[in-house]
Amino acid sequence: MASGTGPRRARGEIERLPSGSLRVRVYLGIDPATRKRRYLVETVPAGPEAAREAEGVRDRLLARAEAHRRTEKADRRPTAGSAAAGAAPAAAPGRLTMAAIARLAGVSAPTVSKVLNGRAGVAPETRRRVQRLLHEEGYQRPDKIARAACVELVFYGMQGYPAVEIMRGAKGVAVEHGLSVGFTDVEQEESAGLGWAEHLLAGRPTGVIIAHMGFTPEQHGLLSASGMPMVVLDPVGESLLPVPSVASANRHGGIAAARHLLDLGHRRIAVVTGPLERLSAAQRLDGARAAAASAGVPLDKALVRKGRGFAFEDGLEHGTALLRMSDPPTAVLCGNDLQAFGVFEAARRAGVRIPDDLSVVGFDDISHARWTGPALTSVRQPFRDLGATAANLVLALAEGETVAQSRIELMTTLVVRDSTAPPTRH
Repeated sequence: MASGTGPRRARGEIERLPSGSLRVRVYLGIDPATRKRRYLVETVPAGPEAAREAEGVRDRLLARAEAHRRTEKADRRPTAGSAAAGAAPAAAPGRLTMAAIARLAGVSAPTVSKVLNGRAGVAPETRRRVQRLLHEEGYQRPDKIARAACVELVFYGMQGYPAVEIMRGAKGVAVEHGLSVGFTDVEQEESAGLGWAEHLLAGRPTGVIIAHMGFTPEQHGLLSASGMPMVVLDPVGESLLPVPSVASANRHGGIAAARHLLDLGHRRIAVVTGPLERLSAAQRLDGARAAAASAGVPLDKALVRKGRGFAFEDGLEHGTALLRMSDPPTAVLCGNDLQAFGVFEAARRAGVRIPDDLSVVGFDDISHARWTGPALTSVRQPFRDLGATAANLVLALAEGETVAQSRIELMTTLVVRDSTAPPTRH
């Protein structure tokens, strides 16, 4: 097995990611249109059988790559009468047709069409096989279809204030273009192992804004193959998917929050993060670390605690543990406001006064931050602007415009209130 620093296999590689998962990559050849290298990529979750599963995935992808090359070669082979006047134009070089995708999947072209249009009548395993091929081959349908006058937002476990503000921002833009805004919360579908991309395609919206942490390459491949304009909000990681994204300047927010505490005189600063698999959580922690290192007081590893989510319970659990230390922190920087509220409760139970004994900073600046006692210092995310920017971007894509920026970051702002003050002890 090849690691991130080890030698590559001759025609494929297996790379171990920081999370412990294994990424399998097989070379597919040069794209004749872009002259860029193409790869088949699949990730195997971490686990005791991951290495064996990755080898099997590698063998399957190698076979798929070979089948792709044979099919591509056959599709480019000239046929009798192809040069005759009135002959249908050929597909773009290097781009597989729907019929070629059907042959690779071992199904009929109408079955592929059903998958592309989100229609019923396809067995689950067959649908997954076709979706995987659409993603791996980068297929895009050449025809235009009529779209509903609606922009759809896809959430996973909607959180009230951020989701409402994002929808308000998107709606303000959509209304100017004579469109409506719909929303889908796919948490139940995902939990039940059901697909949601197919239902989205069946509605044929003008475009899709995806604020969903579990957006998979297969779902992207299906929406892309169907010609669906899409934008991702707050992507999970540095995605390899060729889809534009909009996010807050999370690292800048982490720097501003940490600098505020450092300027007040705090040196024992704890950080309760969100899941570090999320790009936003990792960037906020990275910003805090950068600010602390720049001030000559690097963060103490014992004071950095990883949350399972961005939840009140994370703040309560880790806040309680931090305050029980023999030398507890004088300040806590939280991954979001809900975690900060959890730290407030941990402090209340421990008889610790905020901000006299402990300063607390949140992230998001949801409406409740102003109502706590004391009012919470927080880094404000521009949720409404995020929704508006994503809507403008997806509508530009729907009009066939070329997007100059594939990733847009909107500035965050530190809002100082009453939950932070100079430390009474050093």
